[in-house]
Amino acid sequence: MPVQITPPQQVSAILEKLAKNGFEAYLVGGCVRDCLLGTDPIDWDLTTNARPEQVKKVFAAYPVLETGIRHGTVTVLLDHVPIEVTTYRSDIGYTDHRHPDAVRFTPDLREDLARRDFTVNALAWSPETGFIDYFNGINDLAQRRLRCVGEASVRFEEDALRILRALRFSSVLGFPISPDTSAAIHQKKDLLSFVAAERVQKELSRCLCGKNIQEILLDYPDVLSLFIPQLSRMKGFEQHNPHHVYDILEHTAKAVSVIEPDPVLRLAMLFHDTGKPDCFSIDEDGVGHFYGHAQKSVQIAKKALQTLRFDRTTIENVLFLVKYHDTMLPTERKGIKRWLNRFGETKLRLLLPVKYADTLALAPEYHHRLSELHDFSEMLKTLLQEQACFSVSQLAVNGNDLIQAGVTKGPQVGVALEFLLNAVIEETVPNDREQLLKYWKEQKGTDQ
Repeated sequence: MPVQITPPQQVSAILEKLAKNGFEAYLVGGCVRDCLLGTDPIDWDLTTNARPEQVKKVFAAYPVLETGIRHGTVTVLLDHVPIEVTTYRSDIGYTDHRHPDAVRFTPDLREDLARRDFTVNALAWSPETGFIDYFNGINDLAQRRLRCVGEASVRFEEDALRILRALRFSSVLGFPISPDTSAAIHQKKDLLSFVAAERVQKELSRCLCGKNIQEILLDYPDVLSLFIPQLSRMKGFEQHNPHHVYDILEHTAKAVSVIEPDPVLRLAMLFHDTGKPDCFSIDEDGVGHFYGHAQKSVQIAKKALQTLRFDRTTIENVLFLVKYHDTMLPTERKGIKRWLNRFGETKLRLLLPVKYADTLALAPEYHHRLSELHDFSEMLKTLLQEQACFSVSQLAVNGNDLIQAGVTKGPQVGVALEFLLNAVIEETVPNDREQLLKYWKEQKGTDQ
């Protein structure tokens, strides 16, 4: 599996300069992992046995920022490219289960790598020595396995965020979590109360957009229910309805996994049926129903998204999609134009993949509904290509035209425009200035 790494010129220059000055220097962590996986690293992090003040001296001719000097990190700006360089260290104590109480610089690379979260992130590389792999991380990459360095429960007690990072890495990379690490996640999940809402939000969003999210949702609802309590109730909740072959959580996990990996869309599918357990009823024929579950799901989503500090636009879009996920879409021109008038093009384009995903997570015999969604999509596309009128701003007349036609009072102008827009949407009259004015005069008279 090992490959030759070719870092950017600036990174190579820093490695070379540190080595020429008698120091060890390695690429470390995610960039090494990504190179081995054949993907382009986002960041290039370096570690060295040089102390921060020694790094600053070596690069005295360049801008050096003390971005994390307390923890041994300085940032060297080479050709305006920022490169973080961190001194080998070991961490001392984690009272808050998030950050080390203190750090101790060490000359030992192994000691530095031993404090890291997962074996696949505890890899180092330099041009002189090649790969350094003290904890079998390369084999774990080859086996597509996520495993903590050392004792998993200790790693999670040190930094509870690592629990969510484990779920995120498993989801994004598609790596199953090793049994010992998985057991520690379940055992130590309550430590997540020490993690700030903003960090939970970031990890959850990235986790949801991973290719392995279906398995994560099914295997770790107890962890995620710390932020969305309804997930635990959804597990094993049979729907007793011919539309469904999955329990509520299985249906949700399937729907999340089949929609495109956009945070808003995946959040919408995560929450779309969270209200079902509270709305369950069963009729005399033994068929389950969930009347009002969409509105209940909106309430649940709103509370969770606000608690996790999502931005206003994300919350607004997710709540819209959850509210209307179960509403039948029209397939004829007039109905679609009314929906365009009510919600706008952007929201309808978001709602369509939600409907597709929800349908794909139904029993296979109900997948015929996909053709109805296809018809909606094609008609929507046609109307937009035709530049069909569905808003007042698209009308061929404006307020001044109507005032000249005899509408003299302000409020009446708006009423008249809405009247004419409705006539255009219903295709009673074409969106033509002269015909609209004629229609207005015929319908309302010039004395209005």
